[in-house]
Amino acid sequence: MASTSRGGGGAAARLQNAATAFSSDSQPIIADIRKTVVMMKEIAVQLEKDNLSDKVKDMEDAVIELVGLSELSVQFSSSVQAFANRYQPGEQFTNFNKLFEDEISKFKANRSSDLSKNPLVRQFKEAVWNVHHAGQPMPGEEQEDIVMTSTQSNILNITCPLTGKPVTELAEPVRSMECRHIYEKKVIMQYLKSKQQRGQCPISGCPKILQADKLVQDPLLVVEIDEMRKMNKETDVEDYTMLNED
Repeated sequence: MASTSRGGGGAAARLQNAATAFSSDSQPIIADIRKTVVMMKEIAVQLEKDNLSDKVKDMEDAVIELVGLSELSVQFSSSVQAFANRYQPGEQFTNFNKLFEDEISKFKANRSSDLSKNPLVRQFKEAVWNVHHAGQPMPGEEQEDIVMTSTQSNILNITCPLTGKPVTELAEPVRSMECRHIYEKKVIMQYLKSKQQRGQCPISGCPKILQADKLVQDPLLVVEIDEMRKMNKETDVEDYTMLNED
């Protein structure tokens, strides 16, 4: 039987707190999963060099399972946040189970269920493939797909379209559950307020209509932005080193 609760301001606040806490708690787990997958990729490359294909396949299956757990955590966290953003106290009893299940279903409908297309899985497969087939397209893929894989990320825009700031410098980044673009929360909320809470994504060419309750800070977003910051610092150090050598 679905649990129910009478609406109230206290319930709304508790939902928001729970959503924030769950997202924060999920971030280190997702970060650890991503680090583990990178290590597994390195091990799989060595196994492929030793022609231990069966063990490589076992590693690939384990990577897909880990990535699936990470995706599930993101789905759950995003749905909790969207539900908390949308919840309005009322006089009627609220069936929280039903509303939350609806949010989960909507989120899954906008996401690919094919984990083989996840950037981490694709990078794993590419690394293994390149051991014996460097420069050749993987089965079922074109040459340009191989070029894109190494840089492919869930971060679709590197700057906020409204502030022009890099996503790594945003004070409170949020991501649309509809189109996956990233914005500064305060600014995008002001933008939507001027559009009666619904407006077209400000990214040029994006046809999606944004809703305030569908803008969330999923735990993967924080992890990916942190990874981007570290990558940018490493690039800056390399550039500085090269300049000194010249």
